[in-house]
Amino acid sequence: MSGELYLGYSSAFLIGLLGSTHCLGMCGGISASLSMTLPVGRGFRWRQSLLLLAFNGGRIASYVLLATAIALLSTNAAAQWTQLAPLFRTLAGVLLILMGLSMGQWWHGIQKVEKLGAPVWQRLAPVTRRFIPVHRASQALALGALWGWLPCGLVYSTLGWAALQPTVASAATTMLFFGLGTLPAMLATGYAAGAIRQLRGSPWFRKLSGALLIVFGIWTLPLMMLLSTNHNL
Repeated sequence: MSGELYLGYSSAFLIGLLGSTHCLGMCGGISASLSMTLPVGRGFRWRQSLLLLAFNGGRIASYVLLATAIALLSTNAAAQWTQLAPLFRTLAGVLLILMGLSMGQWWHGIQKVEKLGAPVWQRLAPVTRRFIPVHRASQALALGALWGWLPCGLVYSTLGWAALQPTVASAATTMLFFGLGTLPAMLATGYAAGAIRQLRGSPWFRKLSGALLIVFGIWTLPLMMLLSTNHNL
């Protein structure tokens, strides 16, 4: 079991890393703006790093909280887990495939899924304005915790993956690793926004990332798991 979970955590990290260009579109702007209100001078880089880490820490904490809530519903009993596993696995695979198609600029059907979270975000968006402009780490942390609820197909796709985990702790850890995968690009946005925007606009990078996400999605589907099991037999 530990080997399977480790593979799941590694995959979640890679999904976050590959989906970073999508994250930049959703959260990169606010991340890049965190340092704009800071006075340039001695200690600027330290204060900038503190705000960026606090914001992204709050964002990742929201992902972990979402995974915990979903896991509490999906892992109540071993019998329920056995019955729901194929459904969650199919959902996770389909969402990852849709996310990959969107990343590669082939089809943007995932946007319809993202609209499901719009009612929640409409209530939270006005609250985020209370913490802007950001001057302290506590403000950045709170802003990040709220921003983590922004409707995002990549997050929803990975939440489907997290729901496949057999325990609440492993589901939460899956989303933690996903969040850590998005962290390098999000931090880089604050330090080198221009270079990151150029990478985000690169067609080959988006298509490569999209194709790899589609591969992850296909691998997640129950049919592929069944074929793998039969092959091992």
